[in-house]
Amino acid sequence: MLPDNVPADLAQPTHAGPLATAQTQLAGAIERLGYDAGMHAMLATPRREINVAIPLRRDDGRTELFHGFRVQHNVSRGPGKGGLRFHPSVDVDEVRALAMWMTWKCAVVELPYGGAKGGVAIDPRLYSQGELERVTRRYTSEIMPMIGPERDIMAPDIGTDAQTMAWVMDTYSVNKGYTIPGVVTGKPLEVGGSLGRATATSRGVVHASRAAIGEAGLELSDVRVAIQGFGKVGSNAAVFFAEGGARVEAVSDEYGGVHRSGGLDVPRLMDHVRDTGSVVDFDGGDPIDNAALLTLDVDVLVPAAVEGVISSQNAADVKARWVVEAANGPTTAKADAALAERGTVVVPDILANAGGVIVSYFEWVQAQQAYWWTEVEIEQRLEERMLHAYSAVAEISRREKVSLRDGALLLSVQRVAGAHRTRGLYP
Repeated sequence: MLPDNVPADLAQPTHAGPLATAQTQLAGAIERLGYDAGMHAMLATPRREINVAIPLRRDDGRTELFHGFRVQHNVSRGPGKGGLRFHPSVDVDEVRALAMWMTWKCAVVELPYGGAKGGVAIDPRLYSQGELERVTRRYTSEIMPMIGPERDIMAPDIGTDAQTMAWVMDTYSVNKGYTIPGVVTGKPLEVGGSLGRATATSRGVVHASRAAIGEAGLELSDVRVAIQGFGKVGSNAAVFFAEGGARVEAVSDEYGGVHRSGGLDVPRLMDHVRDTGSVVDFDGGDPIDNAALLTLDVDVLVPAAVEGVISSQNAADVKARWVVEAANGPTTAKADAALAERGTVVVPDILANAGGVIVSYFEWVQAQQAYWWTEVEIEQRLEERMLHAYSAVAEISRREKVSLRDGALLLSVQRVAGAHRTRGLYP
């Protein structure tokens, strides 16, 4: 049982959304590890956070105001590390949850980072490139005291990309008076980006999937896959699954989806998406919506969109034997328990989608050394890190007789708590 003096909002979060899921997951790990209320409070509470107002002068001369956030959940194992998200649903609780998951993600794959995350509540589809540049630069200037290559390193996330990171790097560098490529990762190659970074999360998802199904004696060529979300991560994952021999039977994006028993023609689908901007109306399959995709009769389900898509309302209808979380927090705590009871193997987000932060770490190291690696070296090291982390999590899961998610959380929370204890408290 949890100690009696654990604050109620940490043990039983009352707010809805991803933060409730993140806090519930942490509370379970704290209980199993036997940590006291003080350690629980330290691990549940962000170390630093900032809320900034971002005025934008539109191209037509009007002014709009947006709200931005940056949260550093934990920096005991190293500088903060986490993406920058542009999405209309962004709020501080979502960013707190994502920062916490980044802490566990970095710990589970043994990176010398803590967890951080940033976001701006804006729909980037409604703004010009020049307007997005102005929002990015103003956001960067507002949070400058918190970021830096030894403090907090940003990366792309939903609604942002390599160009966004170039703007962040340039804004930060101009203010410091010299070029500092290590302040961000996921930036273009021309300004110090890394080979392999753009597809790293997707490759990591496929490595994690291969490891999971391998425990059942299967290979990629033996499985059918459905992918919800066809952005940077989902689309590249589809390519890598297909190249590995898997049958990608369904994909979807925010506008709709497409399904074909026996497998979609992924290269032709990618051409269609490049031409139209969506998987909708692809003539190589039948239309399907996002909700129906989640409950298809496939072997591997890859939620690669947003948080909370597998919930208590649909968990009982999920037929996939493996759920590999390419998105952050796509499964709610209640759904997670329901899937575990039914024997569904969930490869958790903090493990499954860690490929991006692993190669971000490689990019940061390269920037610090001013020496760049080959793509073959990067992909080999990524695969080694992913398989090593999966093996460590699976071993704990078997030993403790818990799910892969609980095994990953136990491993990562132990590592972060150990760093706290080793460093001690100041003063």
